[in-house]
Amino acid sequence: MNAGTKTVRRLASQPNRPASDSICSSCLFRLSNTPSQIRTAATAAAAAPSQTTSTPPSAPDAATNPILHPAYQVRASVVLSRPPLLTRELHPFEKAFYLYQRRLNERLALPFTRYFYYKKGTPADVEWKRKIKQRLTPARDIGVYNAYGREGWNDEVLVGDQTAEPEVQVEALIRDLEHKGEEEGEKKETESNEMAVQRPLSRVTGADKSNDERSLDRQMERSLYLLVQNAAGKWRFPEDTLQGREGLHQAAERVIVQAGGINMNTWVVGNAPIGHYQWNFEKAIENVEKSRQEQGEKVFFMKARIMAGQANLEKNTFGDKDFKWLSKEEIEKFVTRGYWSSIKNMLSER
Repeated sequence: MNAGTKTVRRLASQPNRPASDSICSSCLFRLSNTPSQIRTAATAAAAAPSQTTSTPPSAPDAATNPILHPAYQVRASVVLSRPPLLTRELHPFEKAFYLYQRRLNERLALPFTRYFYYKKGTPADVEWKRKIKQRLTPARDIGVYNAYGREGWNDEVLVGDQTAEPEVQVEALIRDLEHKGEEEGEKKETESNEMAVQRPLSRVTGADKSNDERSLDRQMERSLYLLVQNAAGKWRFPEDTLQGREGLHQAAERVIVQAGGINMNTWVVGNAPIGHYQWNFEKAIENVEKSRQEQGEKVFFMKARIMAGQANLEKNTFGDKDFKWLSKEEIEKFVTRGYWSSIKNMLSER
């Protein structure tokens, strides 16, 4: 048994001796040969366990002074749209091009005798002869043209001609259905015997004339979006904070029902948002229940379609005051500039 071991056992039998005496002789020898700074630090470290432990300062009361972490409110918003129900108005160039295609088809068919298309003496041949006397041309809606006359070379559409306008062509088609041609010796049919033809509805609806912004029967050639006026008086898409562990898709379906009622047949298109909007509060809101200090809100927009029905705010649970179905240009007039900059690229041009 060496000297160091004897020293440790002797010190262990005397627990009340100072901590500096509980070091073996070999350690004391090494400490005596070290610099003074290291020796002082080692002596202090050895003496630390023998010091009386002081009482730690009392922690702050969590109930009175909770620790709040900065965070944002996460909200789900629904961009609910009604797609266009009609094709858009044709551009003047498109009207001229389609008229050119129909006239070209007619000219290519003129060299053939009508017996190429209708067998002589058949009801179709008789009807053709009746019609051609009234039309004066094979075509019904692209103007009168006689390829075998003196003006056969004059095949251009003049500036200002209304032949290519859809309204003119519709009237020509209806007139052709309502009136029949006459054969020689046949009495002219009276108006009472003419076949009644239902005219197509106008592209301009009653809601367009009255500017009813709540109606879905307006601007049939454009996409309309549901905009609501919240309790604070701001116009935005329907939205609400996420509840519990629900995802954005589930939240969007819930928001549609709680905002616009159950009388809408809707479809949330996907699970991923199509955009987001961030807004910082003027003053942070302390949410003690969730142990966070809410700096603002982050809104994620989900795309949805309405198939049938109409919005109804009678059972709205968000305190929304009013709603409108608006096109992209109309929405810009109601929302704030920051909100518009975040949503404008999500909206369709038509």
